[in-house]
Amino acid sequence: MDNWGLSAWLDSLSGVADSTRAVYERDAAAAARWLEQAGCPGPESVDRRALRSYLAELGNNRYAARTITRKVSVLRRYFGWARRTGRMEVDPTLGLAAPRGPSKLPQVLKDDHIHTLISKPARAGDDDARDARDLAIVELLYGSGLRVSELCGLRHDDLDLGRAAVRVWGKGSKQRLVPLSDPAVAALGAWLRDHRGSFVTSDTPTAAVFLNQRGRAMTPRDVRRVIDRRSVVPTHPHALRHTFATHLLDGGADLRAVQELLGHADIASTQIYTHVSRERLREVHRSSHPRA
Repeated sequence: MDNWGLSAWLDSLSGVADSTRAVYERDAAAAARWLEQAGCPGPESVDRRALRSYLAELGNNRYAARTITRKVSVLRRYFGWARRTGRMEVDPTLGLAAPRGPSKLPQVLKDDHIHTLISKPARAGDDDARDARDLAIVELLYGSGLRVSELCGLRHDDLDLGRAAVRVWGKGSKQRLVPLSDPAVAALGAWLRDHRGSFVTSDTPTAAVFLNQRGRAMTPRDVRRVIDRRSVVPTHPHALRHTFATHLLDGGADLRAVQELLGHADIASTQIYTHVSRERLREVHRSSHPRA
């Protein structure tokens, strides 16, 4: 397969983990073998129709949509390199669409699960300072719908507990003002006033609202550990944001208002929660009505 230049392409990949490189090599080699059998001896003879036939063959062989999407990503990277290095004039992956897999509705936590995270943590209670911090984290994720990255990036100046509001820096450095619930204000006040100081170290001063036990700004991984420690079942922190949005819509909130609170640039990203809300109503009907 020297005519495909796969070795040179792989050598050009910088900052790629060995495991990822192995996947790229396997996917690209498999595509090259299939394309050769289909009458394309090298990259210069491949067009979009040939690639679509290859993707159709993968679908016929029952490859998962996620796997096909990954293979399309590898093809884009390879053919982009082939065009840049003069092996072909036109990149055949331009406009090539990967198949869409079945969409999964966001996970929404049940009321008793939320109650456990807030009031009856599964493996907490042995460290008052840590528990105060963790409660404030849960109240912010559920009560204000912050992304985990947004929560980790909060600084003191972003909080206005007197007005029950927090300034959030979202994706693309877009700023929005989000209300704080009364429980979140109380939990944040207790953490900042009574406990945060015990986490601060002289060698790592930081203005971050939430600190880990090394005195550094918390990371998304730290937050995941917080949720794991307080939950009785594995729970991703983002599920609290999903639950926040769904509960707002269940309560009659306007979709545009929820979009602003979540910081979505496109309302289509928010509309998924209307489907979740409808599905919850269907489930209530199925489980409660005698003729459902």
